[in-house]
Amino acid sequence: MIEDFWEKLSHVSVKGAEYDSRECQPHPRRLEGPWLDLTNCIHGLLDDREKNRLIWLHGAAGAGKSAVAFNIAERMKGLLRPTEYDTIEKRLAGSFVFSHKHTKRSTTGYFFATLAYQLACTYHSIREDTAGSIMENPALLDPDKSLRDQMEVLFLQPLWKL
Repeated sequence: MIEDFWEKLSHVSVKGAEYDSRECQPHPRRLEGPWLDLTNCIHGLLDDREKNRLIWLHGAAGAGKSAVAFNIAERMKGLLRPTEYDTIEKRLAGSFVFSHKHTKRSTTGYFFATLAYQLACTYHSIREDTAGSIMENPALLDPDKSLRDQMEVLFLQPLWKL
């Protein structure tokens, strides 16, 4: 039964939204100057467990936000950190690259379902809980469903359980 809901989530998830998918190639240009400084600053924030790990980049089109985000995602995907319990902590839980060229990536409708799928693929321990939440409320996978509800149930609740 859980496999059915896992499969539904898989079908709603936008596969080309990951930063390293073929649809996101080629990656934005290499970073220099202030953008490299900003990237290093963000890496420092991400390495500090006491700091907020949600970082929102904003600015004009072509300013370099994508290059910074791709650089950070690439580094975080390659990093594994031992934890106090002798297990490995994965540093990149998921990614979503918005694009006006792709219908499912041009709005937020598929954002949290895609991240939930990636989280459950990365952290198998939350897969059953995520499927259970979808079983209780299948409307969560509707792209027109409240973003707040999707964020709470598909994204935040699984993160709290990790």
